[in-house]
Amino acid sequence: MSAHTLTLTVEELNEYVRRTLAGDPMLHGIRLRGEISNFKRHVSGHWYFTLKDAQSAISCAMFRQSAIGVSFLPTDGQQVVLYGSVGLYAKTGSYQFYAEGMEPDGVGELYLRMEALKNKLSKEGLFDAALKKPLPLLPKGIGIATSGTGAVIHDIARISWRRDPGIPLYLYPVAVQGEGATEQIVFAMKALDALESVDVIIIGRGGGSMEDLWPFNEEKVARAIAACKKPVVSAVGHETDFTIADFVADLRAPTPSAAAEMVVPDREALLSEIVRLQGRIKRAGEAGIAQKGALLSELKQRLMEQTPENQLHTIGERVRALSERIALLTESALQTKTHRLEEASLRLRGASPETTLQRGYALVRQNGTMIQGVGDLDQTRMFTVMLRDGRIDAQAMLVQKEERP
Repeated sequence: MSAHTLTLTVEELNEYVRRTLAGDPMLHGIRLRGEISNFKRHVSGHWYFTLKDAQSAISCAMFRQSAIGVSFLPTDGQQVVLYGSVGLYAKTGSYQFYAEGMEPDGVGELYLRMEALKNKLSKEGLFDAALKKPLPLLPKGIGIATSGTGAVIHDIARISWRRDPGIPLYLYPVAVQGEGATEQIVFAMKALDALESVDVIIIGRGGGSMEDLWPFNEEKVARAIAACKKPVVSAVGHETDFTIADFVADLRAPTPSAAAEMVVPDREALLSEIVRLQGRIKRAGEAGIAQKGALLSELKQRLMEQTPENQLHTIGERVRALSERIALLTESALQTKTHRLEEASLRLRGASPETTLQRGYALVRQNGTMIQGVGDLDQTRMFTVMLRDGRIDAQAMLVQKEERP
């Protein structure tokens, strides 16, 4: 060992490093961004936690006099920005960051705003299950508030037309993110709720970041949904995304396609159910007649076993009266059930494409696909116009898109 080698105690070394760090101006007045973990609140009022990012972590301390000035209580997993300096705790030789200020960072701040609004609306009862309105069994029209150009409206339309092409869809196009989106969504909800031909509303958009989904976390949108007299289905983002709109709506769908599945009944399944009910009614009627017939036979047999003439006449009258009553009751029951079945069948047929043609409308197909707008038409190919009494094969001479109110 060299005679010039300096020998230090552990205390002396730690104190030297502490003073070196304390004297470095680069390590003071630092803004440090990261995620909180292992947060502990000491009885003294001091806060101790770890701040980490994807690659590294550092121990942090925030003393009581600084913690008092923070407007929220930090939680594990929260993104924050700290203000302070780097130092060494000489007693243990621990290198750490001494925070003098703290504020939420980015999504963390939005998360706090969302939680605050959720708690507020929950206390007002806007999320109560008792307020949830049921979906109509056979909707006469479906209102949709979403972007007019995104994949959401195409997914909803595709599922709806597959399940029942006779149910009309009413799109109110809105911006689903960015400036003005909140006001447009609120106006769309009011307009669709006032439309007599609509009796259920889907509000939604595709997935995105919390900032992208933020219009659906706004209080104005939440209250507009709650104020709707018609049931509202929220289909915002992916299955793992949750917004305030999901809690206020009458039903949450994990995706826009799932919303269409929930709202639009399967026409073929309904027809099958009608056929099943027809068979059930017929079997019930036949069983009732057989049962009453057996009872009638029993009464006739008992009548034949009676020998006194006066009883024979009385019982005969009773048997005839009972027979007539059985026939009337059976006929009445069959008529009532048949009438209900006919009403259901008429309503279902009224929603079919064939009925639409009978009212003077036309359907346009090209290559086996229903044409919904001028943008769907290939001008270079023939298309077919389906009318009430036939079809017309044609080719477009002029295609002009017109804006509809």
